[in-house]
Amino acid sequence: MIYHVTVGERTFAVEFGPHGVSVDGRPVDTDFGRIEGGPIRSLLVDGASHRIAARRVGKETWDLHLRGRRMRADVVDERTRVIREMTGSSGASLGPRPIVAPMPGLVVRVEVAPGDIVRAGQGLIIVEAMKMENELKAEADGVVTRVHVAEGQAVEKDQLLIDLAPLEETGD
Repeated sequence: MIYHVTVGERTFAVEFGPHGVSVDGRPVDTDFGRIEGGPIRSLLVDGASHRIAARRVGKETWDLHLRGRRMRADVVDERTRVIREMTGSSGASLGPRPIVAPMPGLVVRVEVAPGDIVRAGQGLIIVEAMKMENELKAEADGVVTRVHVAEGQAVEKDQLLIDLAPLEETGD
C-alpha cells in the first residue's frame, strides 16, 4: 500500500509492502510502537530512535510533535491522490480552523485578541505541556473572533482555545 505524506512543502511516497517500508523508493528499516499511557510513540528509523507524539486531527491529517517541533502531516492513499489530481481538488480546507489544545497543559501566553487579523503560520497562543512550550499557529489567513482562555489557565486535550473566521473579501 502506498501513502503520500505531506509535511510542510514536501511530499513523500511511503510504501508498506511484504518486504518492509520504503520512502520515495528507498528501503527504510523501521519499527513503530505505542508507549503505554499516552499519545507518545516510539519510532525507529534506520537505527535511530525517536519519540513522537502523534494525534489524528482529521480524516487525513495528523498533528505531530517531534523534538519540540509541532508539525502537521496530511496522509492520503494512492487512490485518493489520483482522484484529487483528476478533479483538481487539493483536499485542503478553505479557511482557518479553530485552535484547540493538542494535549493537556497550561496557557503561557495568548498572542492575539478578538478582531486581530492573522496570517497563515502566525503564532497565536503558547501552551506548556509535558514541560515543553508549544506555539500553536494559524493554518490559514483569518480573523480572531473569540479567545476562550486566558494566560495561566489549565486546558484539557482538544479544548477550544481560539475561534478564527475567514477574512472578508474587500474587492480591492
